[in-house]
Amino acid sequence: MRQELLQKKVEEKILDSYEDLYRLAYSYVRNADDAMDIVQESVYKAMKNAGRMKEEGYIATWLWRITVNTAIDFIRKNRREVATETFYETGKEDTYADVDTIEALEVLDDRERAVVVLRFFEDRKIQEVAEILNENVNTVKSILYRSLKKLKVELAKGDALYEG
Repeated sequence: MRQELLQKKVEEKILDSYEDLYRLAYSYVRNADDAMDIVQESVYKAMKNAGRMKEEGYIATWLWRITVNTAIDFIRKNRREVATETFYETGKEDTYADVDTIEALEVLDDRERAVVVLRFFEDRKIQEVAEILNENVNTVKSILYRSLKKLKVELAKGDALYEG
């Protein structure tokens, strides 16, 4: 009976956060079809393993972690350039509208990108980012600081091109 209840809770959380999971996947691959494939694969994994959940309070974190890991796996399997296309339009305010910043994310490795996207694009707290990525809070802070320095350098290069 407990597994059925957890299964139902996982289904509800998936439905509630489907667009957010899509945007998270999209931030990695920047391709609508690939992002949808990642979300569908993530949902499949979540539904398949929902009975293994031990604590209902961690369902959202668990879904984010599955999506991040699925996106990273997808990128590793499909090392190819993905053309930048128009961002997915939803009824929500588009928090990924700054294309220069999105393109600058390419200088970050997978872990760095995950931290930046979750913290700033998905507005997650440092503690939540640490839980999603299964990292220590101080490690996440270090990764975030290092990533922001890299992004600042990359964005400054772009500014120099526009000025010249």
